[in-house]
Order: sequence, then C-alpha cells, then structure tokens
Amino acid sequence: MDNFNVLSGSMGDFLHIPGANLLNRTAAFYNWQQARRQAGLWPYGRSTENGPHSRCLARTDDGDLFEGVNFASQDYLSLSSHPEVLNVAIETIQRFGVHSAGAPAFVGNTSLSLALENKIAEFLSADHIILYPTGWAAGFGVIQGLVRSNDHIVMDKLSHFCLQQGARAATKNVHFFRHNNLEMAREKLEKIRASDTENGILVVTESLFSMDSDSPDLKALQELAHEFNATLVVDVAHDLGSLGENGRGHLELQNMIGKIDVIMGSFSKTFASSGGFVASSQRSVKEYLRYFSSPNIGSNALSPSQAAIVGKCFDIAASGEGVALRRKLMNNVMLLRQLLNDSHFDTYGEPSPIVSVKIANEGLARLVSRCLPTIGLLSNLVEFPAVAKGAARFRFQVMANHTNKDITDGADFFRMAMAIASTEDETLKSGAIESAELTK
Repeated sequence: MDNFNVLSGSMGDFLHIPGANLLNRTAAFYNWQQARRQAGLWPYGRSTENGPHSRCLARTDDGDLFEGVNFASQDYLSLSSHPEVLNVAIETIQRFGVHSAGAPAFVGNTSLSLALENKIAEFLSADHIILYPTGWAAGFGVIQGLVRSNDHIVMDKLSHFCLQQGARAATKNVHFFRHNNLEMAREKLEKIRASDTENGILVVTESLFSMDSDSPDLKALQELAHEFNATLVVDVAHDLGSLGENGRGHLELQNMIGKIDVIMGSFSKTFASSGGFVASSQRSVKEYLRYFSSPNIGSNALSPSQAAIVGKCFDIAASGEGVALRRKLMNNVMLLRQLLNDSHFDTYGEPSPIVSVKIANEGLARLVSRCLPTIGLLSNLVEFPAVAKGAARFRFQVMANHTNKDITDGADFFRMAMAIASTEDETLKSGAIESAELTK
C-alpha cells in the first residue's frame, strides 16, 4: 500500500481520477481509505446494534464494537422509539403488509399516504402535497421536475447536496450566491433578467442549514424572488417539527407559514422515517411533479408503515406532547452549547438540534475522531468537501430524550478527546513519530 499521509487529503481528491478502466480507478480512494482505517482515522460507515438511542452499542466501519452516548443520529424529538409510533408501525404492517408495491402514479399510494398528504397540508397551511420515497429524492426531484435546460437556478452555495445535484441535472445555468448573502443573490437575479426575461428562475435555500445551524431571512428572499419573477424553494428538512412553539420551524419563527412559493422537506430528521415531500399552493404544481419529477414517477411510493409512522409523528408534533418535547430538546441544546463554550469550544450558528463544534484543522479533527469510540462518544466528523477546507467540525445532533447526564458526558468526553488528540498532534509536529506510524 502507498505511504499515505492519513492526516491530509480529502475525498474531494478522488472525485476526478484519470484512467480508462472505471473499476480500477476506484483503487486510489480505497488505498487512502484503508490507510486511514488502519490508523483508526476513518470515522464513517458506523452502525448501531439496536437503533439510534441516546446511548447505544455501535460498530466501527470495520466491525469493532463500542458503546457510547449518541450525538450522531438524527432523531430530534426521539420519536423513532416512541410507544405510539411503534404500535402504529406494527398495526399497519399487520393490516397492509410491508410494501407499497408500486410508484405513486401506478397504485403505489394507499389511504395512509393520502391521509399523510392532508396532515402535512394542514400542518403547513399548504393546499397540495406530493410525497417522495426519500428526502433526497424530494430535494432533487422538485428542482429536476420544475426546471428545464434554458431556465436558471440561483442557489445558496451551502444548499444540500441533493439540491445541488438536482440543479445540475436540470440546467447548466446554475448561479451560486454566498451563504445567506441577499445582496449577492440580488446581483445574480439582476444579471440574469438583464439578458433573459423569457425563461424561469428558481431560487433555492434552506430554512436551517445543517452544518452551520443558521437561517436566511425568508421574507426578504421571497420578496426578492418575486421582484424578479422568480420562484422560491425552501428546504425545511432540519427545523420542521423540531423548532418553534408549534413545530413549524423557521416558517413559524419568521411568520412565513403559507407564504413561501414551494416547500420541500424530509421525514428523516424529526418524523422517524425515510421519505420527503413537496408543498405548494397550486394543484397544477403537484400534478406536474407527479408525472415529470423522475424520483416520483420512477420510484415506489412510501410503504404503508412509513406513511403511518410519519402521520403519527405529525400528530405528536402538533400536540401538547410535541410542545413539551421541543422544549426539552431546546433545553438540551442550550445546555450542550453552554458546556462546550465553557470548555472553550466555539459552536456555529444559533441554537438548534444541530450543535456544530469548530475544529478547523482536518488533521487534528481526525485525531479527535479516533479517540471518540474508546472514550464512549458518537459524534460525526465533517470535513472537506462537505464543508470548506480548513473548516472541519464535529456535528452533535441533539435529541429530546438525551438526559442531563448524557449532555454532560458528551461535553466532558469531547473535551477529553480533544486533550488526547492535541497531545498526539504536538508529538507528530515534533517529528517524534510519523503519521504513517499511527495505528488503532
């Protein structure tokens, strides 16, 4: 195996690899991955033994078992193990079976998926909902379905990968503006309309960005879009259900419920299932996407149990229990941020279920990641190209059923891992050992 520096390089280095043999080209990435894996510096591909509980048994990518407090799973209101959600899943499987057995256009929907559409419409004060098999499919599909090759897309540069992939699949006319920079968005729109008044423009953003835990000014962005005869799409995947007194996320916090052109979201963060949706005030939009959005027409519909699970989760989110869960979640968020800040860690953005801790240096971050399983903490390392070079971070994803001890242990364990990693980093910098000598 090549002598890789396991503390440098990124997955981005292997996106474009020369060579005529497509299969052989994968070897360079695998060799780099293996070098990191053998040094205990490959923190991805882990699995839980019994589900995403606040404390759980987990396995590393190469099968080593460890136990830890879990801040790596997306289950913000802790509904994946809620008794009512479990019961409705079991009852639905017994009644409907386990499979939708068809695309939505070809008898894949059930009475449960139609009921779910109505629940989401009521929750969002939207008239028409279309369901997708995953949140990724909804993000990709709403853009690919609406935009044609002569149209334009003006997109926040930190928009989710599914949105960027949908944009590139739809048109070459993709224009990125700096994160949450309304003035640059205006400049892009002005330039487009100065030369093209005939074709469409889709403006794309998120209500809560999953790496920085910040939000755009939705009212200003919607007004800006309409000023230039453009359509705004907002991805509400991370805050819908989990933020706001009534669970409507930043749509509620910014008084924009029912005022956004098109909304897309995911069930996988708060609503205990795979799946996603697109919401619009026009039935024509729903019907067009049903037959021209490829992830919808070409994928099986949500299974009956998925539809029932998500429906029950919306019921809970809209109830007094949902209010209490969100308050507990925010208390946990505030405590974790305080404890991390008290230990001199900087956290990104505003309080939300996403608590991202700044590390910056990728090599140091990888050394921290190799300590976490031994110490007993699950937290996701995020590095380039998911974030900018030199902006590595650990993303803690907080759940409502984390206890105060879970929160305290999480902050303490992370501080311990940083201390160990910093010592290792200094040893490496002194030349006492080489990165190639690191082993698990």
